[in-house]
Amino acid sequence: MFLRTLLISILCFMLVGIQAPNAIEKPKEKAIPKNFATNFYPKSSKKDQLIKHTAFALCYSEEHEQALWVAYRLSSEMCNNNDEERTDNFREDPLVKTKSAIPDDYKKTNFDRGHLCPAGDMAWNEITMSESFYMSNMSPQEPKFNRGIWKKLEGEVREWAKKNEEIYIVTAGVLTNVRPETIGENKVSIPNFYYKVILDVKKPDYKAIAFVLPNEGSKKELSEFVVSIDSVEKLTGINFFPLLPDAIENNLEAQHDITNWY
Repeated sequence: MFLRTLLISILCFMLVGIQAPNAIEKPKEKAIPKNFATNFYPKSSKKDQLIKHTAFALCYSEEHEQALWVAYRLSSEMCNNNDEERTDNFREDPLVKTKSAIPDDYKKTNFDRGHLCPAGDMAWNEITMSESFYMSNMSPQEPKFNRGIWKKLEGEVREWAKKNEEIYIVTAGVLTNVRPETIGENKVSIPNFYYKVILDVKKPDYKAIAFVLPNEGSKKELSEFVVSIDSVEKLTGINFFPLLPDAIENNLEAQHDITNWY
């Protein structure tokens, strides 16, 4: 009896020490960093200036006299408290060390001073509304584009912010392949295309989408301009959201399904 008990004890000890292959603990997927909300900006090059205003940041290109990207967080609370009146106080950005474009660069041209971070997204605060009119946040846009399909997209993004509580947006003109023309004394580049990248990392459903639109009027549906963030990175050479863990970043930046947002 003693021998039988001893053998059973040894066998149990051996079994406890052996793990089945599917019982091996898998490494946990890295979570989104806690500081992502305050550091969600694309990777900047050393030659361009990173500027942080109250509610948006931008990477200013002296070569093109405008932002390579403008990044900001937009929440449902911001959109539901947008009571500030539009100021229209276009002016030079005092934080641009090399001096930004000026309002006169657009005079007697056929282009609008097109917002990158929309005034409508900054209408929740007097200061943020005013800062949205810095010339560093402007880019030469065809009037039919600025007041048409681009405005429509801006409105849609605000609705997505309301629905999803909080989203992150990066936007600007595509400046790696610009028209040879410039405007104004400061030679502000005229982009052929504009992009807008939108990211939702609020649980439970992470999602992302991007758009590339030609700088011209259009009657097409917004869905016609949907692309993946990966494709915008290839087009612009910009690394968006580098702080995201690789597994999450790779999944989100491959998405291009607009139905996820409705």
